[in-house]
Amino acid sequence: MPYVQSGSVTVHFRPSRTRGPVLLLAHGFLMDESMFEPLRKPLTAAGINVVTWDARGHGGTRAPRDEPFTYWDLAGDALTVLNALGVEKAVIGGMSQGGYVALRTALLAPERVLGLALLDTEASACSLPELAQYRAFFDAWCGQDPLAPITETLAPQLIGGPDPAAWTQWTTRWQAGDRLAIRAAAECLMTRDSVLRRLHEIEVPALVLRGSHDASSTAAKSAALAAGLPGASGVITVPDAGHGAAWTHPELVAPALLQLMCRATYEPKDSVVGAGTGHGVRMPRKNWTLPG
Repeated sequence: MPYVQSGSVTVHFRPSRTRGPVLLLAHGFLMDESMFEPLRKPLTAAGINVVTWDARGHGGTRAPRDEPFTYWDLAGDALTVLNALGVEKAVIGGMSQGGYVALRTALLAPERVLGLALLDTEASACSLPELAQYRAFFDAWCGQDPLAPITETLAPQLIGGPDPAAWTQWTTRWQAGDRLAIRAAAECLMTRDSVLRRLHEIEVPALVLRGSHDASSTAAKSAALAAGLPGASGVITVPDAGHGAAWTHPELVAPALLQLMCRATYEPKDSVVGAGTGHGVRMPRKNWTLPG
């Protein structure tokens, strides 16, 4: 598997064997780049070069233990992956924390982002109640109590979906892994800044998608995200999916991603959102649910 150095961090990434337009995807918290494996086959069959990578504290990426970082630092890691591949521009996306990274990548280097794929994610900072819940959870995760009961409770919330068999791969990994490796990533998650007021700066085509049962990236949060992005056309809702729609419902998520890739790589930017005209007309905003 390829690696690239990003400052003190060795970033693990995985490209596809196609020379088509690039879709760079970042995974969610406590996941790794393999969470997009169900999407890789249908997307590469359509000619998309799906590039996935591991965030600090996750998967095969190696970072100094407990070294603090922010999602802006991870945005820099994403750009380093593109540099390693010799890719000037790409559609950038991610699930949950991967979406936080994608948004910051678009703000950090707008000239390199053709579109945004935002899956079960949001643009806001942690609220005080959410922060309290996170603190309690990470205290337990990094504590001495058995991890199995914690992971069994976490899986339906973090991944969701109607089939518990979809959780097994992840609960097995969590229980076998180094439970303290996430401490810096946890601080990054809890102390992230809000980019809600900067969403208007991102004018590229954007997909905002969530699972209908996602209790984290709620309908209200997703609506706020879509409303703030000039290139978004409402929210796509995947029925019966939770926070991990990309993992549990690839047959519904892949077509939405393909549609975004067509908009982002084949349509002129001005025809999508009227950017650069000074008085561009926004696309109609529609919230719709995919057929289950």
